[in-house]
This record gives sequence, structure tokens and C-alpha cells, in this order.
Amino acid sequence: MRTSIATVSLSGPLTEKLTAAARAGFDGVEIFENDLLTSPLTPEEIRTRCADLGLTIDLYQPMRDIEAVPDEEFARNLRRAEHKFRLMRRLGTDTVLVCSSVSPNAVDDDALAAAQLRQLADLAAEYDIRVAYEALAWGRHVNTYDHAWRIVEAADHPALGLCLDSFHILARGSDPKAIEDIPGEKIYFLQLADAPQLAMDVLQWSRHYRCFPGQGGLDVAGFLGHVIRAGYDGPLSLEIFNDVFRQADAATTAVDALRSLLVLQESTGVHASPAPVVPTGVAFAELVTTDVEPTAELLTALGFTRTGRHHGKPVDLWEQGEARILVNTGPSGPAARRDGTVLAALGLESPDPAAAAQRAEALLAPVLPRRRAPGDVPLSSVAAPDGTALFFCATRRPELPSWTEDFEPTGQEFDSSAQEADGHGIHHIDHLALTQPWHQFDEATLFHRGVLGLDAQDSVDVADPYGLLRSRAVSTADGSVRIALGVGPGPGDDLGRPQHIALACDDLVTTARRFCEAGGHLLPIPANYYDDLAARYGLSEEEWSVYQKLGILYDRDAYGTLRHCYTRTVGRVFFELVQRDGGYRGYGAPNAPVRLAAQRAVAF
Repeated sequence: MRTSIATVSLSGPLTEKLTAAARAGFDGVEIFENDLLTSPLTPEEIRTRCADLGLTIDLYQPMRDIEAVPDEEFARNLRRAEHKFRLMRRLGTDTVLVCSSVSPNAVDDDALAAAQLRQLADLAAEYDIRVAYEALAWGRHVNTYDHAWRIVEAADHPALGLCLDSFHILARGSDPKAIEDIPGEKIYFLQLADAPQLAMDVLQWSRHYRCFPGQGGLDVAGFLGHVIRAGYDGPLSLEIFNDVFRQADAATTAVDALRSLLVLQESTGVHASPAPVVPTGVAFAELVTTDVEPTAELLTALGFTRTGRHHGKPVDLWEQGEARILVNTGPSGPAARRDGTVLAALGLESPDPAAAAQRAEALLAPVLPRRRAPGDVPLSSVAAPDGTALFFCATRRPELPSWTEDFEPTGQEFDSSAQEADGHGIHHIDHLALTQPWHQFDEATLFHRGVLGLDAQDSVDVADPYGLLRSRAVSTADGSVRIALGVGPGPGDDLGRPQHIALACDDLVTTARRFCEAGGHLLPIPANYYDDLAARYGLSEEEWSVYQKLGILYDRDAYGTLRHCYTRTVGRVFFELVQRDGGYRGYGAPNAPVRLAAQRAVAF
């Protein structure tokens, strides 16, 4: 189906919005009236600009407070409408959005509303224009789609139909199933928006917190299915009011927007992208550093062994069990130059790396150029919204080339016999926590869900000494890949905020002690935390005193328990040691404020 986006969804002047929409791959746009009023271009110039960019103008919006008003006011409304119809002819668009009235002068009279909308449609027809009537969720008398349909049906005019907006319908809790009873030809336009589940005034919810489909908690896919079954075959258009999007780069937002429509169409069977290839594990995490010594000391204390050196690049491979860390000391980007050490890339274990890369590219993930020498294992990588490189790869599997073949052995190998003997040590990467740019948190959620096929959990707010942090985890169903996406309370707060790699073990107390004996330092946790811990969980004095000495935190959920502790921070990166028992599914969120405060207070 054709795709469209309302110009109000993007930041900047109208010309920049149009360019961003076209470059992202949209077929058309809705021109928001304020964008036209503030543009120095004439309607004819806007029409030409859109045509040059390959965009159609699918809708002009909105016309407000038209119907169910006294005769004198309606006469003024018709004069205003006629002026807009002439303007639309100059723009080259044939559909106008009319919102249900919020005017205090509007009366609760469906017959009057139908009669006046019919008169409006008569006038619109003289200009070959269609009127799409939309029920605002906060409309004074008409605020549901079925009510709007009854009025349109009563008016019975060939130039009058409905505009359906997923937010207005789903935010009120209306059942969209009855949409299937509306003739498809009378649904003139479709606007799509998602939103997080919030308990607040619906007008404020709409004006500030809408997001692209797949980024919130509304069932936009189910809604679209009802509209398609009704017979609608017009464009799928996004109308998003969002404070963050209004400040973000228009080009980036437009790509995120189109990706959301591709994923949405896929979920309803309208569009077929390459099938998702869900990763089966984390092959490696890559650190880029300007000073290798502190990183090497930390990895050594954790029990890692430097087992390989890339044959053509300054990259070392450190291993312990199935946990692998690459340390890159080559030319660094601005983040590494500023912060010393950063988490720059993830290798994702994939059952079909080539198909995973095709999926990512089809969903508009930017493919990263990669310098590859003859003989290097071919690896495809794409950029996540925060700039992290994601590699699709295989590790020592006989049927596929292994990325480890690019590394020449150092002569040292990780000795797993000691680990197997007493159960201490690290087995694999449990999860990763990535700080997102303030304006790309929702984009990151959709990216990891759509491109990688991960499931998203509900977002949580975590108290930091200087504000609230928002976090949302994405993972595979079996937990083999877990990524916690986080964002700070405002613009710029992500700069320098630590990233971390969580490492799984079976015996945290022994592993933590071995780390300290090897010269490592764990984050000290205030004694007040352990007083509270003993009260909450009834731990024995011996148990919680051991935890206090080592800085181990504790949590329980419905499935099991979590013990975890944290290393010192090197550059922007620190490690978390994690012991999950009994199927614990969380990430220790109740302990996050304690960890954040401790990190703020302690300078290693």
C-alpha cells in the first residue's frame, strides 16, 4: 500500500520536511495547515516541489469547528471552507480533513451536523474535493468513529466520507471491529499512530506522546487489519504529535517512520519483507579504546584470556567460556577519544547471517562500510540508532565461516578445567545495556523489534540522583540475547553515561572473590541497602554480610532470584557479574537506583 506522513510529524521548515519524507521513501504527505502558513513558498511552488521529489499531496488538514453550529456561524464556516478549497486546488490535493467540533457553540444535534456536513460536501464537490470527517477523541459531541459514521451515513453525500485515526479510536478504548461494517469506499483516509499506555487527559496524551506504530502500547496492527478488511485501499499515513520528534533530525525521524510502516504492513500481511532472522546469542562485544592497559587489567582480573590477534587490524580477542570481548585500539571515533573506552559493536550469533543482513537492509538499517582484506571472513554489519555496529555472524560452526578465523592464536587458551572443577567463572554474555540518544529511544525499540525480531518488555523509570532514567529491555524468547535500552532525562544526558556488559556465572560469590583477589575492584554499596535487604527478603545475617562485603545486590521475581555486582568503570564501560537462579527474567531494576547513586558517589 502507498505510504504517507503528515508534515506535523517532522521537525523543521516545510521544505526540509518534504525532502526528509522523500529521501526516506514515502509516497506522499499530508500538508498540515501551520506548515503551509509559515512557508515562504506559494501553494503552486509547494505543489511543484512535491512533484519534483516524487511526493503526492494526499491530504490537507485540518478544518476545525465546522458542523452543528448556529446558521450565522455556519455561513462564516462555509466562506472559510471555500477559501481553503481554492487553496487546495492550487496545491493539487483533493481531500480535506474536517475534525469533529470542539467549539463551545456546537450543539448536540446529529441531524444538524449531517445537514451542515452535506452542505459542506456540496461546496467541496464544486472544486472536485472530498471531505474526510474525523471524530476527535475529545470532540465536544462526536468523539467516536461509529458516531461519526452515523452522521456521514445520514448525510449521504458522495463527496463526504470518514477519516479514521488509530489514536482517536484506540485511546478511547473503542472496539475497532465494527470498522469492518463500514464500506471501504467511504473510508477516505487513514491516519496511524501509536502511544505508550498513560493515565492522563486524552488531549495532552495525543498532543505530546504519540509515537510510530510498534513503539507504544496500542494495538495498531489489529486496528489496521479491521480497516483493510473493510476494503480500504488508500494510503497508510502517519500523524504523530511528539515533543521529541519535533526536536529531532527530520531525516532520521522520517526513516524511522517508514520503517514502522514496513513492520506494520508485514504484521498484517500487506507487505512482505525478508523474514526475521532472530539471533541465537551474543558472539562478541567490541570495545574501542585509546588506552588498552586499564581495559586489559580489568579483563584479566575477570578471568579472561587474550587468545587471538586480528591478522590485519589492531584488535585483540579475549575469551572466557562462551563470553568473548574484542578490544580495538585502532583509530577511534569521537566517543572513544572523549571517553577513553566505549562499547562500539556487537556480534550477534545468527542462524543465517546473510538473510539477517538482507532483513536489516530491507527495513532501512544503514549498512556500514567495512574495510576487508583478502582472506577476511565476510561479515555484514548495520548501524543501530545509537551508532552501535551490529554484526551478523557465526562462531565456530562447521556449516558457516567463523569470524574467529580472522584472529591468529596468541598461544594462550582459556583453561576451562578450573572453571568446571569448582563452578566459578564466567560462561557467557548475559545482557548488554546501551544508552540511547535522548531523541532516539523509541526508534531504538522499534529497530530492535523490527530488524532483529526481539520482543520488547514494558518500559520502566529508574531513579538517578539527577533525574529519572527510562529503560526498556528487548530480548529473544529464551533470553539468549538480552539488550537493555536506556535514556537519560533530557537532551545531552546520554553523553558520557556508562554502558555496561553483564557477564553470566553460576557462583557469583566465588567469582567475585576471585576477581578481587586478582586485583579487581567492585562497586561498594551503602550499608543502608543491606539493612533494607535483610528486612525485605529475610536473608540470614551470614548471607547478607557476605553480599555487603563484596558489594553484591539481590532481587527476586516470580521465576527466581538474581545476584549481581559491578566492576569499576573504564572510560564509559563497566562490567556486571550476574547469577540467575530458577529462571529469573528481569535485570535487577529495583537495585538500579542504588547502583546509579553508588557510581555517582565513587570515583575509581
